[in-house]
Amino acid sequence: MKKTYLMIFLMMMLVMAGAGCSSDETEMKPQAGGKVELTVSAAVSLQDALNDIKKSFEKENANVEVHYNFGASGALQQQISQGAPVDLFFSAAEDKFDKLIEEDLIEEKNGIDLVGNDLVLVVPKDSKKEIGSLEDLTKADKISIGTPESVPAGQYAKQTLEKLNLWKEIEGKLVYAKDVRQVLTYVETGNVDAGLVYKTDALSSEKVEIVAVADKDLHDPIIYPVGMIKDSSHPKEAQLFYDYLQSEDSIKVFEKYGFEDLN
Repeated sequence: MKKTYLMIFLMMMLVMAGAGCSSDETEMKPQAGGKVELTVSAAVSLQDALNDIKKSFEKENANVEVHYNFGASGALQQQISQGAPVDLFFSAAEDKFDKLIEEDLIEEKNGIDLVGNDLVLVVPKDSKKEIGSLEDLTKADKISIGTPESVPAGQYAKQTLEKLNLWKEIEGKLVYAKDVRQVLTYVETGNVDAGLVYKTDALSSEKVEIVAVADKDLHDPIIYPVGMIKDSSHPKEAQLFYDYLQSEDSIKVFEKYGFEDLN
């Protein structure tokens, strides 16, 4: 009788051990058909267009999932320089992009100047201030621009205001923002009388009015380069998305949101 109980006990232990091994093996083995996750650090002004492109790309490439990290190009560049795990960088300024080429984090052959943009002056739709030009900014009490050191739109805004000899006169009225979308929000909510943003951002809002477009010779060219990070964990899929961004379908999406095709 004791032997029978002992045999049953041993058999139960073997079954449990086998189940444990099977469970461990299942956990250690990657899931069949698992998706590759791409991380794309991109200027926040690209948000609407890139979200549309993500949908169509993932429909055509079911095994790839795109995750965006939107922010100011300068801040994103610094994150990548400090080792953030990123597969592609889509900047709103050439100098931030070139910095990563200099640091050998992006190969020049794996980057392209893809789209362009314009800098515009916006005011709240219900504004009572008589601001109809850049020169009229002297009439404003508060003006918002992106922080020039880290936000390309702020850098272009500063260049424009300096060229027009307005910078010193209005510097004390400036409200700095962490990115161009925050500038837009300040104008939409009436927290400032005017702001300098990209045309694409202004077109996305029904709460602001474009009253002036900065002449292109007042600031550096507004160019958006995109490229693959050299040490991407998923070089094949990164190349796939990089190529897709340059496709005719993607360019149509960029143009729909007001960007200019540079190729």
